[in-house]
Amino acid sequence: MSTKPHVIFDFGVVLFRWRPEVVLRQTLPGRVRDAASAAHWKAQIFQDYGGDWGDFDAGLLEVPELVARIATRTGLTPAEVLTVVQAVPPELEIKAGTVAIVQALRAAGHRLFYLSNMPEPYARHLETHHPLREWFEDGVFSARVRQRKPDPAIFHTALRQFGIPAADALFIDDHPANIATARGLGLPGLLFESPEQLARDLRGRGLAVPAVIA
Repeated sequence: MSTKPHVIFDFGVVLFRWRPEVVLRQTLPGRVRDAASAAHWKAQIFQDYGGDWGDFDAGLLEVPELVARIATRTGLTPAEVLTVVQAVPPELEIKAGTVAIVQALRAAGHRLFYLSNMPEPYARHLETHHPLREWFEDGVFSARVRQRKPDPAIFHTALRQFGIPAADALFIDDHPANIATARGLGLPGLLFESPEQLARDLRGRGLAVPAVIA
């Protein structure tokens, strides 16, 4: 890996808050009463981000078709499913600690990019409400290229669009499968657990980031 790698960030969980169980407790209070029921409905609706939701991420489904498919498959009413779908954008609040890391890396001269599994409506929300162009040189949203992680194709698409070699970059993501794909393509990967852990790991690689992230 380069001594000053280009850094590619995932978004959900890494830069933006994502707590599906909380979203489900708020939107389906009659069905989600405890941790077990939250886990059940998370699996049913999001399908570990494959299935219907994976097609939504990949830009293959619009909201009405997504809602219809999930309702048919799970027995939820279309209104319940739509409430969940519409509750996602407000949940995607920035993580101040990760933003501080982004700003520190940018100030140190690293080229920064993003590669995110993100449906088009949510991508537009993030672009509207956050200064992505100030933080990142470029990025790929899955819905816009009709590919999604962990498919190697989206990594090839991103690296080609960014114009950078895999070996000269560092990919940060919270899903082990995505990290495994990246590493298999010669793209060094760093598994995200928290901003504090990320800062420690980046410093361990010699990158200039704050010692303490608030």
